[in-house]
Formats: sequence, structure tokens, C-alpha cells
Amino acid sequence: MVRLGLCCLFIDQPIKFRTTTATYIGKLPRAQQLARLSALCLANARALFAAIIFCGANKIGCFRVNSRLWPLKTHPEAGYKIADLPEVKEIKAVLSQCRQKAAELDVRLTFHPDQFVLLSSPRADVVAGSVQELDYQAEVASMIGADVINIHAGGGYGDKAAALKRMGKVLRRLKIPVRSRLTIENDDRTYSPADLLPFCRANGIPMVYDAHHHRCLPDGLSVQQATAEAIQTWDREPLFHISSPRSGWGAKQPGWHHDYIDKKDFPVEWRSLDVTVEVEAKAKELAVLRLRKDLSVVTPFRRHKAI
Repeated sequence: MVRLGLCCLFIDQPIKFRTTTATYIGKLPRAQQLARLSALCLANARALFAAIIFCGANKIGCFRVNSRLWPLKTHPEAGYKIADLPEVKEIKAVLSQCRQKAAELDVRLTFHPDQFVLLSSPRADVVAGSVQELDYQAEVASMIGADVINIHAGGGYGDKAAALKRMGKVLRRLKIPVRSRLTIENDDRTYSPADLLPFCRANGIPMVYDAHHHRCLPDGLSVQQATAEAIQTWDREPLFHISSPRSGWGAKQPGWHHDYIDKKDFPVEWRSLDVTVEVEAKAKELAVLRLRKDLSVVTPFRRHKAI
């Protein structure tokens, strides 16, 4: 059966992930910077634990962890090592509890780095920054048992084949904690499933199939074909994405997400599968709960192996 997933934030529940700005932190002496960042990291670890508890109680089978769980972690001036934080022991202890509770409640944990992570970029500095960000998220993922770090392929830069070739070379340089979790998602502007599936097969990278993006950027494959081929790229429970267009499919910008999911947009081909489907909707947990009701989906107790 389908495991529905909640993405990053809450709209109704009092569970908040805190952040700060480099401008604010930059005004503080280094010791105060680290104290402030430490407090934020600890607060966010506790918020993650609360998020896992909520998901387990409401039969939401997956939670996408906010990429800024450790704010400014890779910032060129304000960045830090977790060992530098004064509350490092408490932070690690709470994250260990998150791992244990997620396993107990069978809540899958994933990451989806921001759009600036571009392994296909022709710029060496952009690639280096992207790899640093992936290393950070893999560090947290290892602590909490998350098994997916999902990225987009990036821009086409005038030659999609060359861009994918560059990304393939970068993949071979990634550290094992990143490489073992990395997945690639089709997008709504540049890379369709038909573009990415051969790359994923050749490089042993699972493809996260986003049905909404596929409808925005069709490629000749049916939803049924793309679903079946995407599943074949996975060595663990497949992960898909679902969303609905904010202003309808006839709008100029059908890629913009609606508050909720129209159940007609949920592929019938998915309903009998053992897959995780992350719900990308502005109403967050309310959208997940409504979709589960609309589809009469109850997340089964299907133990997912953390890595």
C-alpha cells in the first residue's frame, strides 16, 4: 500500500523549525555565533522529534526533513562543524532519539536539498558548494536514519547530454554516505523521465518520479510506463512525488502547487503499489490527511530499513 509523506513544515500544528540569517549571525562574536547556532540546532532536533511523533500518530508514513535543520551549516563565513557547537552532545542525543522513534513508528525520513545544489553545473565553484551541502545533509541523514537525499539534475546549459555527463563524473567523487542515498527527480522544465531514466540506469541512481512535473513536461512516456521504469531503478522502497496545479491545468504556470491535492491527479497506477508518495502541497499536513481520506489510504506497518 501507499505510504504518504509530509514535506518539511506544518501549517496547523505548533511544530516549528527555526532559522537565522548570515547577516544577523555575522554581527556577533564567534563564540556568540556558535551559541546561537547551537540553540537553533537543538530546537530543530526537538522539532523533528515532535514531527516524527505527529506523523506516527496520524499514520503519515514519511517526513521530509527541512534542509535547514542545521542553519547556515555550509555558509562560507558563518558555517561550522557540529563538534564546534556547545550543545553538541544534546543535539546528537535528540537526533539519536529521532532515529529510534522513526524506526519504532515506521516513519521514513528523507531530504530534498535546495535548488542551488547543482551537480551538473559547468562552474567548479557551484559544484564544490553543492557537494559540501550534500555532505552536510548526509551527515544528518546518517544520524537519523534517512535513506534518501533527492536532487534535481539542474539546468540543461544548452546541452543536456553534456550536463548529465558532467554530473556522472561528479557522482563518482561523492562520499559513500551521500552516494548511497542520492536520488534524482524529473522536473517540470528541463529533464523529463525519458531524459533521466537512461542516466539513472547507467549510474545506479534511483529516480524519484514526480507525476505533476511529468504532466508539465511530457516526453512520450505514459504515467504507467514512467512509473514502471522508475520503480526498476530502486533497490529499496521507491519514492514518488504528487502535487496539483494551483490554478488548474489550463493555467500559464501549472507547475505552481495548490494548497491541496485533487484526488483525480493521483495516478491510479500508484494505488496498489508499495511506494512512498510525498505530498507537495501548501496546506502541508492538512493536505496529506485530506488526501489519505480521499484515497482511503492507511499507511501499513511496513518496516522501512534506515541507512
